[in-house]
Amino acid sequence: MNALSLVPMFLVGLAGSVHCIGMCGGIVGALSLGGGTPAAPSRPVIAIAVARPALQSNVLRVLAYNGGRIGSYMLAGAMAGSLAGAGMLHMASLQVAGYWLANLMLVALGLYLMDAWRGLAHLEAAGNVVWRRVRPLLKPLMPMDTPLKALAVGGLWGWVPCGMVYSALLTAMLQGSAIDGAAAMAAFGLGTLPMLFGMGLLGTRLRAQMQRRPVRIASGLLVLGFGLLGLLRAANGVSLGWLDALCVTGHP
Repeated sequence: MNALSLVPMFLVGLAGSVHCIGMCGGIVGALSLGGGTPAAPSRPVIAIAVARPALQSNVLRVLAYNGGRIGSYMLAGAMAGSLAGAGMLHMASLQVAGYWLANLMLVALGLYLMDAWRGLAHLEAAGNVVWRRVRPLLKPLMPMDTPLKALAVGGLWGWVPCGMVYSALLTAMLQGSAIDGAAAMAAFGLGTLPMLFGMGLLGTRLRAQMQRRPVRIASGLLVLGFGLLGLLRAANGVSLGWLDALCVTGHP
């Protein structure tokens, strides 16, 4: 995997991060509050101004939380990528099926972001079930008043089921090795970083802007375009020239 092939993964994370506002809003709001107990994934961010003397501490905690979250994505990506490295995806039929499924998931994610089709909501519903199991593990880490605690919380939160993460993990699985799978998820996670870092500092001020319908439509169209491009490539079974650089998944 070269650096250029990671750019689409970064852009999918960046565009899809408008969805992170709903999934991660509660936890980031708790960081802004100075370490309160995080809300369930579907609850909105709690708005509160961060005092200037506490800004540096808040920045460190937000960075630590996101570091833990991205680290968990990379671990999951390494696990998914190792499936191919172990020979489970060496069969041509499985490679083709995985390629189609990964791009169909991107199409579904794009439509979900635009509120045009909410099929992925069924996957998101599982998040509350898992959250009830994960939340007791977070109690010893509350309040999140240190970067170390925020790092641990981020590492746990990264395992909350999310349709957007599932889409990225399918791509990571097709990379062929644990290292490349982890790299793909690192690029995806870094794409979500600007939005969640901004939310940690600005709270609902940023959330209100990013949840506007034109923003969601633009973000959804970008992700949808990646998925459709990949499906076009799969259907034709040929190279698309320079457009291949924009395909999120490598053709089997």
